[in-house]
Amino acid sequence: MADTQATPVGAQPNAALVRSAARSPFAGHADGERPNRSGEIGVRINAGLLPGVVLVSTWISGINGLLSALASVFGNVPQRTGLTASTPLGLLARTGPEEFLLLSTEPGNPTAQLRQAIAADIGAVTDLSHARCRIHIEGPRCQTVLNKLFALDLRADAFPVGEVRLTGTHHVPCVLHRLGADSFDMLVFSTYAYDQLHTLVDAALEYGVGVTLE
Repeated sequence: MADTQATPVGAQPNAALVRSAARSPFAGHADGERPNRSGEIGVRINAGLLPGVVLVSTWISGINGLLSALASVFGNVPQRTGLTASTPLGLLARTGPEEFLLLSTEPGNPTAQLRQAIAADIGAVTDLSHARCRIHIEGPRCQTVLNKLFALDLRADAFPVGEVRLTGTHHVPCVLHRLGADSFDMLVFSTYAYDQLHTLVDAALEYGVGVTLE
């Protein structure tokens, strides 16, 4: 019989091990390039899991207290919906008037650290690492493809580099993060990620698409 090591009652499993053992919601899609009839690849897509995602939220009357608590942790806090701030713990994005998403850049879970700074009477801190993943899209045709799916103004003056927009496709929510003129991250629900990737690839086929799965 193989040796096993039980997790003590009340102990939390190692988050990195849980994530590494998780089945990718993109499993079943195929890597590779599908050029258009002219042999071009106008869009490149990369899909995979995120190192960590934490939702921080409050109610309308609690926003001032939450901003103060976040400032004690991060220093720089986005002051309006759509703005982001780079922090040592990752990218802090203001996705709504009373909510923020922290996107970790390295493995590790900052949930406990945030809960120490944000008491229950100030706001809620929820680990969404298991429930969100990322689809990256870039290339000269990526805006054309995204315009098929999202009712958003993607012009640079309306959607500057670095900002986020809470949007959706076919009533399925998505946070769109602009990284460059023709470079975006789609932060999607793991439950719907497979179909959202399928929809994105289908919309890109006429321009040629390359897909890489992490």
